[in-house]
Amino acid sequence: MPKAFYVTPDAPVVETPKGKLRGFHFDGVDHFFGIRYAKAKRFQMPEPVEAWEGVKDALSYGVICPVLSEPAPSNEIMIPHRFWPASEHCQYLNIWTPDCDPEKKRPVLFWIHGGGYSAGSSIEQEAYDGFNLARDYDVVVVSVNHRLNAFGYLDLSSFGEKYWNSVNVGMADLVEALRWVRDNIACFGGDPENVTIFGQSGGGGKVTILGQIPEADGLFHRAVVMSGVIPAGDLDGNCDPRELVLEILRILRLEPEDVEKLEKVPVPQFIWAVNRAARFLEKQGKRVGWAPRPNAYYLCDPLVGDFTPASLKVPTLVGSVLAEFCFFMPMENRDALSESQREARVIETYGEEGGPRVLEAFRRAYPGKNVVYATGLDTMFLPDTLRYVKKKASEASAPVYNYLFAKVFDYNGGMAAWHCSDIPYFFHNGEKIPVCQQKNVETLDRVMSGALVAFARTGDPNTPGLPHWERCTGEKTVTMVFDDDCRSAEGLNEELLPLVLKYKEPFHFVPKVESEDEEESGNAWVF
Repeated sequence: MPKAFYVTPDAPVVETPKGKLRGFHFDGVDHFFGIRYAKAKRFQMPEPVEAWEGVKDALSYGVICPVLSEPAPSNEIMIPHRFWPASEHCQYLNIWTPDCDPEKKRPVLFWIHGGGYSAGSSIEQEAYDGFNLARDYDVVVVSVNHRLNAFGYLDLSSFGEKYWNSVNVGMADLVEALRWVRDNIACFGGDPENVTIFGQSGGGGKVTILGQIPEADGLFHRAVVMSGVIPAGDLDGNCDPRELVLEILRILRLEPEDVEKLEKVPVPQFIWAVNRAARFLEKQGKRVGWAPRPNAYYLCDPLVGDFTPASLKVPTLVGSVLAEFCFFMPMENRDALSESQREARVIETYGEEGGPRVLEAFRRAYPGKNVVYATGLDTMFLPDTLRYVKKKASEASAPVYNYLFAKVFDYNGGMAAWHCSDIPYFFHNGEKIPVCQQKNVETLDRVMSGALVAFARTGDPNTPGLPHWERCTGEKTVTMVFDDDCRSAEGLNEELLPLVLKYKEPFHFVPKVESEDEEESGNAWVF
């Protein structure tokens, strides 16, 4: 039986405060894609869009922010991606809603994509599609593009007041998008007084940063951080920002007093100069990175300074996955190993002293799980995630909940949950991603998306199919373990994690600088 589809000259059409927008209806959901929420000049703060006459089409996704290196697709079996045209004028958002009745006041889920602060887009992963959440849970889903890398985080502040916040305009785009949601989402059936921001990896980091920007106070009411708790400064470079800009100017044969001319350099030439400058500085041991920096606009990272009073009033759900970047480990059929071979791999990883201790602690934390997966335990996000949970839970008046996605996938002989592997389940999109067609896919998809929506509705993630999920306190960290058999555990990693950190170097992901060698250029998509 065909699914209902229509798009006519007058339906579905929504009248917003600035003008009319036309989307399309498919299978019980109204879709509005490529809505312009702001405009901005290069390096400048975003401004609201102007009113328009007539009806604008919202039928196609908007352009995404340019990246500094061409994507080199990889791991598409694990993380299927979509690629799209790019422009620095990328302030567009997408909406999925069951209908546009302004009286419905549905919870709004505002998605912030991953890719650090340098890459990605609102449609980058196939799993980012908001259709199933909107149709099956009666919510409104919004996804958003914003400026990244040098377009969103190049620090020109030493060149004059005009550029006082150029290093944070990528975050300012998100604030402006949230203002747009506040002023317009009721027209699409959403409740502007119940907005949940949720993001993964770099998107999760942006969720924490938004809590530290006073201009964002009151624009969101719940926060979900997925594999994203890592101090923003850890992703920044170690070179002086002025030195970077001066090198870009030199490459473009511009003088420091001509810095304003950077605003008009064509995008391909600007990207070429940024990459060339980064390579030059890297040869001197000075790494270029992209991240927001504290100033009068963005106060501080909450793990470095204090949580803002407003952020302590926002219910927060935060977690990570068991192995995060385990796909960098050597390939082997892990599930086919004998018990003695599995133990040998752990001892090989942690040493004769540490291996047996890690084995014992892993078995207590994850009873029944193949011990070979102790070799790939996440050390990039988990330590800061637990610090964040403990700190916020001890100070906040609002509840703080913690989770860990610990599923082992039947892929390449067994692979523990990797970075991004939880996204399809939270988005209720397990059916869309082939690698998710595993044992208990329907159950995991239902309870994880159900927990996300329950949290968005009420600030409490408890949902049918899960054991009772307690909030964390300053003295007690309770973790919901999403696995083939979900369970609640207190102090899950308190014994294991210190041992892992003691006997194994923490993993740090450092983005590759674009190479001059055409054969080696490009950036593999691991997010």
